[in-house]
Formats: sequence, C-alpha cells, structure tokens
Amino acid sequence: MPLIVEAILVSIGMLLIFALGFVAIFLLAITMSPIERSLSKVIWDATMPKRQLPLPPKGSFRDFSKKH
Repeated sequence: MPLIVEAILVSIGMLLIFALGFVAIFLLAITMSPIERSLSKVIWDATMPKRQLPLPPKGSFRDFSKKH
C-alpha cells in the first residue's frame, strides 16, 4: 500500500476515533444532566439562608389613625 494512502487512512481513523469519543462524552453529559440539575438544586436549597416570616403588625389601622 502506498505511503500516502496509508497516511490518509490513519488520519481518517484518528478523526473517526476522536469523533466517536466526542459523541460518547456528549451523550454521557446529556444523560447525566437531570441528575446534575437535581443535585445542584439540593445544594442550592441547602446553602440558601432561610427567610424570616414578616412579623405581624402589633396594632390595627384604627390604632394608627388615632396616633396620627
């Protein structure tokens, strides 16, 4: 087999292996996306400070209007 044909076949083979590896990693990332999203939500919720509920007003509107 001539040297140039062998070099072309080796180059095509290397590009094919690279493309298959890229597709495999891409499919793995798509498959793991829901798991990563749920873990990220769990971690985000765990690190968020808890909101304090607003305190109810001590007086009523009538009390306010009497003062002012």
